[in-house]
Amino acid sequence: MDWVPLIITGIKVFFFTFVVILPLIAYSTYAERRVCAIMQDRVGPNRVGIPLTLLGFKKDLSFFGLLQPLADGLKGLFKQDLTPGHVRKSFYWMAPALTAIPAFITVCVIPFGSNVNLFGHDVKLVIADIGAGPLFVFAIASLSVYGITLAGWSSNSKYPFFGGVRSCAQMISYEISLGLSIIPVLMVFGKLNLTDIVTHQSEKGWLLLPLWNEHGSIFSGDYWAHCGPQWLLLLPLGISFIVFTTSIFAETNRMPFDLPECETELVGGYHTEYSSMKFALFFMGEYAAMIVGSAVIVTIFFGGWSLGFGLDSALLQTGEGAWKWFAGFIHLGVFLAKTIGFIIFFIWVRWTVPRLRYDQLMKLGWVVFFELALFNIFIAALIIAAPHIGPLLTLFVGVPILLALAAIMYFITKSVESKHKVNIT
Repeated sequence: MDWVPLIITGIKVFFFTFVVILPLIAYSTYAERRVCAIMQDRVGPNRVGIPLTLLGFKKDLSFFGLLQPLADGLKGLFKQDLTPGHVRKSFYWMAPALTAIPAFITVCVIPFGSNVNLFGHDVKLVIADIGAGPLFVFAIASLSVYGITLAGWSSNSKYPFFGGVRSCAQMISYEISLGLSIIPVLMVFGKLNLTDIVTHQSEKGWLLLPLWNEHGSIFSGDYWAHCGPQWLLLLPLGISFIVFTTSIFAETNRMPFDLPECETELVGGYHTEYSSMKFALFFMGEYAAMIVGSAVIVTIFFGGWSLGFGLDSALLQTGEGAWKWFAGFIHLGVFLAKTIGFIIFFIWVRWTVPRLRYDQLMKLGWVVFFELALFNIFIAALIIAAPHIGPLLTLFVGVPILLALAAIMYFITKSVESKHKVNIT
């Protein structure tokens, strides 16, 4: 039996989990507080550093408060853990783990970089290079709602219970839009392997920035001769990006969609009865889900680990088209930089956009995004089929059918809304 693949897989699991994801989670909390402090003209955490006074020095080294996440973790570990007597204890203890674990499992299918050649072995910078990456992410990530729902129910208290029910309804609303929004993307790529999707973008331009392909940049004639319907597809792909990103916000319970833990209505929501490390696990799950969501957005829409603009082939490939031995490490840095950029975007939105009312949340999911994502599939299908069916059929058959579908969906939505208003009155 060849033990080398098992050892390499074990190293990758350890590296991506304990060296990449866990530090990102810790310092996402630090970035959250520093960014919101800047936006609110405050200082933020700036004291926790190296306690040199314990070693006899006169002053501690604050180091911009960069050790604040370590202090938070130690506080969570050593703080007294209370389990209220009225809770359903087995489910109460199980819920935090069910919230955090799915986010860590989804990391295994995300490619962090291209291949690296180490000691004669070609190592892929992905834990599990499976052929259905996006479907695996959706299937596993959606399981976290069970942890939140169980937390609300097992707390045996009305406010946590309301938070758990809200989370369940919210997940159902946006999971449908999330799945539908990705279909045009998969139609363009024609594949489900995330590594192949990133490789395709490195050669033919990022999905939302198709400024180059293997024949050159937009400034060369060969590019326009081989670009196909890339620019027309920016319309459905842009809609997919908006629906997908907004649905990720709702999936991760981030502002303006944090109704399950709305402190102005539900005290603390589903985790009201939790304390100590069990309480911290919920936030670990939330930040891990935010990091995974950012990584998936970067992978699908912005080239993943690709440098882009033709730099991958120019700088990191040999004359035979193989990756240089250090290319994977550079790609890893590029991927992490893009992901951190989206994490900052998540934080910026949280401290900028006010929380929605619950009826507005449901309307956005069921009335706006569901219909928009569904109609967007037909737009992408028509654009992809246009070169094959010809301009006449596209213009005189495809476009009228598309407009008729839009009208039917609009009138169905308006009729349902009018009936709903009549029932309320």
